[in-house]
Amino acid sequence: MSLDRRRFLAASLALAAAGPAAAQSYGQSFKVENDEGRPVANMRLPGEITGQIEELRGVTFIGPRDAEVTLYEFFDYNCPYCRKAAADIGALVESDPALRIGLVNNPILSPMSAQAAKVALAVQKKLGSAAAFKVYAELLGTPGKIDGLKALEVAAKSGVSRAELETIGDSPEVGTALRAQMHVAANLGLSATPSYVLGNVGILGHPGAKSLARMIAAMRRCDQIACG
Repeated sequence: MSLDRRRFLAASLALAAAGPAAAQSYGQSFKVENDEGRPVANMRLPGEITGQIEELRGVTFIGPRDAEVTLYEFFDYNCPYCRKAAADIGALVESDPALRIGLVNNPILSPMSAQAAKVALAVQKKLGSAAAFKVYAELLGTPGKIDGLKALEVAAKSGVSRAELETIGDSPEVGTALRAQMHVAANLGLSATPSYVLGNVGILGHPGAKSLARMIAAMRRCDQIACG
């Protein structure tokens, strides 16, 4: 699955500079701490942009459609912090079946990440979210760099041939879906991976499983990531 490095990097830089939220710096709209007790960067986001996430094609959703709370993770397959996040997301899926999680590709670190994302999107398109979630978990649990070939190797275990996955991944529809996901991430100012959207709040970086659980509980109590 080929991707011209210079064109991809130029596109990524353009996306990172786009949109109203990207020009703002994240501070602490809410006083929340990570699992080590350090402040977590977060910012209120425009509802007209966060509302677009639900409509994006190719988002992997886990959990009930009518869930009271949805947590969105924006991630890159070559982000080391995303590896820890993936394990914590998996634990959340097991411990909180009432939570809905949406996994959104944001491959801003390298062309290899975009190649892997295209394979994952091919699985999503062919087999749906349950299969795509398994690919997400296995890829982020795999040591070393993740590129298109590694993603194809893992994704082929789902029962779809590598040739078919590559054809779907290289399709205009998958390319459009990936660009749309990255565009929304850029418009929300999500310049770090992983980052999260919970309600209308953006959270930069992975705060840890306990911190995420506290924010989710607060959303259920007071519709904010921290209750006064």
